[in-house]
Amino acid sequence: MSHQHEHTGRNLAITVILNGIITLGQFTGGIISGSLALISDALHNLSDVVSVILAYLAHRIGLRPQTQKSTFGFKRAEILAAFINAISLIAISVYLMVEAGKRFLNPQEVDYLWMFWLGIVGFVANGLSVFILHNNKNENLNIRAAYLHLIGDALTSVAVIAGAVCIWLFQVYWIDPLVTVLISVYIFIHTFKILKESVEILMQFAPSGIDQEEIVAVLLQIPEIQSVHHIHLWQLDDDRIYFEAHLVLAENRPVSDTDQITESAKRLLNSRFGISHTTFQYEFALCKDCNC
Repeated sequence: MSHQHEHTGRNLAITVILNGIITLGQFTGGIISGSLALISDALHNLSDVVSVILAYLAHRIGLRPQTQKSTFGFKRAEILAAFINAISLIAISVYLMVEAGKRFLNPQEVDYLWMFWLGIVGFVANGLSVFILHNNKNENLNIRAAYLHLIGDALTSVAVIAGAVCIWLFQVYWIDPLVTVLISVYIFIHTFKILKESVEILMQFAPSGIDQEEIVAVLLQIPEIQSVHHIHLWQLDDDRIYFEAHLVLAENRPVSDTDQITESAKRLLNSRFGISHTTFQYEFALCKDCNC
């Protein structure tokens, strides 16, 4: 295992411990104070504990080498973890919005001191977790999902602190469910993007931002290629983009000549689109419409 992977794993483990401590404190404080906003922040933190544990496990599994059965390796474990995390967070955000609606109809008195001090603790601990994972956030979708969750936690802790101050100064207890709604909407919006991206990868959709017609146009710049068909383009994970196609040659050539064409095509696709793995099948005068 590389030093970078060991460093990432250690950082994920530290954030699990920090968020576990925050979650226990906020659940306890939310029940004692009667603050739904504090409980919602605790649920968000709990989801982050689960998400970071999943991220850590998926990170470890993703490092395993490919086998005869798993010929692509295990990198998709991290995409699956990101998908599970996104689904759980969206479910939590919907639940909290429903509970906030009930509180709007029946406001309850809230102990603002518990809200305020536990909000401070949550902000400090989540801010530390964000700092720890900052250098790892661009490694893959899995780590980025965990990182965004932690940023969301830090921001929601700020909202809890602001809500506590408003209750203290103005005795407006409806601010508690309002903060809960704001937290829930924030979670939903930022999580939906991760959910969409993970689903697209799991469904083997073509990566967004890559136009297949542009790929064909680039390949046709190679003089020996007459046309391109039977195209498949997908992502294995965040980093690896796969492409396969049938290349129809302009004239009949021996198999040995295709090595140079393959290298030219690989270089073009990698430099222009970041495609890291290519598979080509060569044809000549196989059929007129290329649909046989």
